[in-house]
Amino acid sequence: MHCPFCRHTDSRVVDSRTAEDGSSIRRRRECPNCGRRFTTLESCSLSVRKRSGVIEPFSRDKVIFGVRRACQGRPVTDDQLSLLAQKVEENIRNSGQAIVNSHQVGLAILDPLRELDEVAYLRFASVYSSFNSIDDFAKAIEELRKRKQTD
Repeated sequence: MHCPFCRHTDSRVVDSRTAEDGSSIRRRRECPNCGRRFTTLESCSLSVRKRSGVIEPFSRDKVIFGVRRACQGRPVTDDQLSLLAQKVEENIRNSGQAIVNSHQVGLAILDPLRELDEVAYLRFASVYSSFNSIDDFAKAIEELRKRKQTD
């Protein structure tokens, strides 16, 4: 880590703490050359490979944006959407992969969305899973009913 003040190529870690929601580490560093202190924030990168092959950083905001359309007119709050995006990111990070396909992100959205709102789930699944007929909707609804009976 280069010192931001004198550009020295080394630094010493003085203190480390977990930051934000536990997904990053805040480190307090000291430069042995100039003696000044500075803070760094370290986190594991998570990237998404889109269908086109383009790789971009994972974004909770994109998850929220995609799910928000399915939730239009439903009693779902912004806080609930933020929590859903956090769950999706945690599920993807638990896979242990640094780069995941966009399809995997969509799959990771389905379960938390089903728990949040069944109508929004059906809307999202109909687009994501490419429902082609009313039979596809009927199957999905039947699966929801079976889950509800076992819960």
